[in-house]
Amino acid sequence: MRITDSLIFPARRMFLGNTAKLALSATAITLLGGRESLGKTSSDEASKDVDILNVALGLEYEGINAYQIGAESGLLQKPVLDIAVKFQSDHKVHRDILIATIQNLGGKPVEEKKLNEYAKALKADTLKSQNDVLDLAARLELGAINAYLGVIPSFKDTALAKVAGRLAADETVHWTILNNTLGRPLPQAFAFGA
Repeated sequence: MRITDSLIFPARRMFLGNTAKLALSATAITLLGGRESLGKTSSDEASKDVDILNVALGLEYEGINAYQIGAESGLLQKPVLDIAVKFQSDHKVHRDILIATIQNLGGKPVEEKKLNEYAKALKADTLKSQNDVLDLAARLELGAINAYLGVIPSFKDTALAKVAGRLAADETVHWTILNNTLGRPLPQAFAFGA
């Protein structure tokens, strides 16, 4: 079974749909890549970057909380629970980088919602099995992959495109492991970034 874009949650679909308008700027990706000295821009550019980064931060909060919901559900068995906690940890690293970048640009990071708000938005009450939790996580990871891949063409500097590619690769590892655990086949060529 191939997961389609129609299964991606609304926030991720909105981010993907607005990629052309909200393409991550060179500043954002430079800072995400740990090259702060290259990330200094005008205040107008910084303001646009902050808006884009806050959308990304909101998506990272969603991922972190989805894994928290899964971990607390009692549905995940070892070693799947350990993998989910590891993936959540990766998203926390992304969150921390985004927060630091937003603050470095003079912006204010969006606030994280309460866990019960994410649970309602993600329809956590429908999770009845380990596979349900893994399917939710896989859909969110696919959304992240496509979001990062969607911004790569906007870069003229290949180093910045490389950073976006690395972030997409991180999410692809998560998605691949989740799908393997679910017993799904490997994706076909050109399965991502559509």
